[in-house]
Amino acid sequence: MNKKTMPADEAGWRKLLTPEQYRILREKGTEPPFTGEYLHAEGDGTFACAACGNPLFSSDAKFDSGTGWPSFDEAIPGAIEYHTDTTHGMVRTEITCARCGSHLGHVFDDGPTESGKRYCINSACLNLDEAADKPSGDK
Repeated sequence: MNKKTMPADEAGWRKLLTPEQYRILREKGTEPPFTGEYLHAEGDGTFACAACGNPLFSSDAKFDSGTGWPSFDEAIPGAIEYHTDTTHGMVRTEITCARCGSHLGHVFDDGPTESGKRYCINSACLNLDEAADKPSGDK
């Protein structure tokens, strides 16, 4: 997994990211449900931050939540930071990349697995490295 050099300012981020990625990652936007590239991704590997390349989630943690966004039941330890989000008249837990501070989505305590977590992530925030830390034939 290759971590990218991070820009020094928002002008640099605008040059590095697509307009949609910038809107979501740097301006805390969201993509429409059921439209993201990784919603139904089944590849083995590691999902990394699209802005800086920081590894965030193993493909083993991905599940179909039916919500319209890629969902994971656990993050790679130390990969994300948690923040209280009181926008839109509700209280949620926003998650950001621990390396670059970019917005990824939110985490909820209604996941179906033993962790009880549902990390709801925008596809525009992710890149899947299918070769990362996955021995061939092993899931």
